[in-house]
Amino acid sequence: MNDIVLLMLSLAGGMALGAFYFMSLWRNVKNVTGGAGMSLRFVLEYFIRTAVVLAGFYIIMSGRWERMAIALFGFIVMREIIKHIIKRQKEPA
Repeated sequence: MNDIVLLMLSLAGGMALGAFYFMSLWRNVKNVTGGAGMSLRFVLEYFIRTAVVLAGFYIIMSGRWERMAIALFGFIVMREIIKHIIKRQKEPA
């Protein structure tokens, strides 16, 4: 496949990983109630999120640092997009 196409797919994959990571993090933080076993659940979900994202980056990278860099850029872009979305949801109407 063309290198540009692979880099664009890497960007999209990084953005998808970012969306998964930060949306699941936001859902997890919103559901914190302080009940018994909550800290264990929070830690377990952290490890699951991190494992999924690391595996995704490894698959996207497939031995090429350029793909990894572009995927990481997409991940960071998605973080900023989600921060903006969450901030707009919290603003009063």
